[in-house]
Amino acid sequence: MRDHGGNIDWAIGQYGGAPESWVDLSTGINRVPYPVPSLSDAAWRILPTRAAREALVETARAAYRTNAAILPVAGAQAAIQMLPRLSPPGKARILSPTYNEHAATLRVAGWHVEEVSTFGDLIGADLAVVVNPNNPDGRTFAPDELLGLSASVGQLVVDESFADPRPDLSVAYHAGRNGLIVLKSFGKFYGLAGVRLGFVLADEKTVAALSEMSGPWPVSGAALEIGRVAMRDRDWAVVTTARLQQEALRIDAIAAKAGWHLVGGCELFRLYDTGDAAAAQDRLAQNHIWSRRFPWSDRWLRLGLPGDQSEWIRLEQALN
Repeated sequence: MRDHGGNIDWAIGQYGGAPESWVDLSTGINRVPYPVPSLSDAAWRILPTRAAREALVETARAAYRTNAAILPVAGAQAAIQMLPRLSPPGKARILSPTYNEHAATLRVAGWHVEEVSTFGDLIGADLAVVVNPNNPDGRTFAPDELLGLSASVGQLVVDESFADPRPDLSVAYHAGRNGLIVLKSFGKFYGLAGVRLGFVLADEKTVAALSEMSGPWPVSGAALEIGRVAMRDRDWAVVTTARLQQEALRIDAIAAKAGWHLVGGCELFRLYDTGDAAAAQDRLAQNHIWSRRFPWSDRWLRLGLPGDQSEWIRLEQALN
């Protein structure tokens, strides 16, 4: 298994405690989730219908302000695993460090993968991947930069899994042009990762090919209903974005008091230079707070934002 956040079972095995006693900050998933609506009996009893899927697609099209073709999938991860099969393997370049599944799935499919550190190094690739905002350092790129890049590569994948609070960064409106593919995650911003819902925005041909790969029922009836209700609730999205922006400043202040230095981040996670990531993670884990370390850095630690007030108090006490 590749390393990921969310491996809370491992943390419990190492440090003990009941699952409900832990605060999992190892992911960038909103810990104040959208309230799950009451679901129809049909969501559980019958196969997901074309009408229900199209209703969600139209809701997503309005939420993302695009006219592109859209395919709902079982989380952005499902799309990441299918994308390498869209064309014969060639040269892929990924702006790194970033979410490690992009490189891993391309390599498994036979692509020659180069992980590059500067935006300009992506030019000329058969397939280029940019995560915007980037995970884990929060680097961002303006739409004009990305659109310019799309004309200089064979195909550009922009992973916007953490972009819901930053619609100004999104290139969703331009998806499908010059081979531009945009990935969206539902579970992170709405705090419902277990629903397993995401979207691919692209041209009709690309979406049709991915639809063939994903099969007739790529997401559940429950996911279709929950996604449709949540994504229509723009008031919740506005309030949640404002809260996350304020709480990002709050967690930065707590980390600064502990002597940590902000490396970067976005509204859903923060990345800190702790001096000693292993010791910092252990310190938090002793208090049953789980965090995210990276095998390529012995200093950086990523934290998601706590949820209710009790979780904030626990984090502050652990770092004091």
